[in-house]
Amino acid sequence: MAQPISLEAAPRDAREELRRRLECAPEAHAEAILAAFELLQEMHERGLLDLARGVLSTQDEILETLARNASTPEALRAIRNLLSWWRILGRIETGCFQPIFEAIPEGITLATSPRAKPVTLLGLLRRLTSKESLRALAAATDFLQTFGQRLLATEKNAPRNRPQP
Repeated sequence: MAQPISLEAAPRDAREELRRRLECAPEAHAEAILAAFELLQEMHERGLLDLARGVLSTQDEILETLARNASTPEALRAIRNLLSWWRILGRIETGCFQPIFEAIPEGITLATSPRAKPVTLLGLLRRLTSKESLRALAAATDFLQTFGQRLLATEKNAPRNRPQP
């Protein structure tokens, strides 16, 4: 008759396994470790580690202040407004704002630069009839028209006893 084979497994030493993995880690993950050291050094140079240490040391006070201020009517309105903006901005394609953002610095530079001639009404009218200005005016008019429609709809649905501005 067959005899059972006794199997005696050596007890697993979790600490020894961790020590072995730790010894092999620098060699196996050298590139990642160097990148982590560089990131840590940069965070140190910019003061982010000191900032994190300060936040951790005062976290109870920060949380208490946030909790106290989060329950005010102003904070609740701000949170609701942020959520509304989040939904609105989420519906707009990414590239739609790019022309506006790119035009801002250029427009400010033009508006604040010294002019060779004084600004005249006829000169402004000439510039307003350019293809670019008419396109921008049409876009602004479209926005204002839609905004006016929304205001009108809001006024129709608003209670009648609201004070007029």
